[in-house]
Amino acid sequence: MEPLHAPWRIKYILGPKPAPADASLFTQIAQSNDDEGNYVVARERNCYAVLNRYPYAGGHVLVVPYKQTANLNDLTEEELTDLMKLVRRCQNALIETMKPDGFNIGLNLGRVAGAGIVDHLHFHIVPRWNGDTNFMPVLGNTTVVPEALSEVAARLRTALSSHAH
Repeated sequence: MEPLHAPWRIKYILGPKPAPADASLFTQIAQSNDDEGNYVVARERNCYAVLNRYPYAGGHVLVVPYKQTANLNDLTEEELTDLMKLVRRCQNALIETMKPDGFNIGLNLGRVAGAGIVDHLHFHIVPRWNGDTNFMPVLGNTTVVPEALSEVAARLRTALSSHAH
């Protein structure tokens, strides 16, 4: 049996866990100036795009409104439009940089629907490749991500900045 090594996860496992905050993780990232450290790949007027730190697949991007809400009805027409435009831009940047065969794009509203951060809605953009689901998720309850987040973030930032709006 071959061991699977994921040394970057030990920081999370052993690291201090922050006390619950009034602001969601996404609001904290939105207010931070450390885009590189937070893997933010694009910022727009009403939303931003960030790599998922614990991705389902390489290139898994989240598009998040600055407004912290769990409900689409709380967003203005402009905020909704900006969200969808950034989803499209991120999809195009992923096509350019990672050449996936398809995508899962969507959002989970509510814990029962699978939302990990219930109080701040966000779109998932997950690139998919033919044959990318093998035995690991089934037998090992594990995903294998072949590229470091910092490298993916740098490539996406470049692609997104060259195709602004």
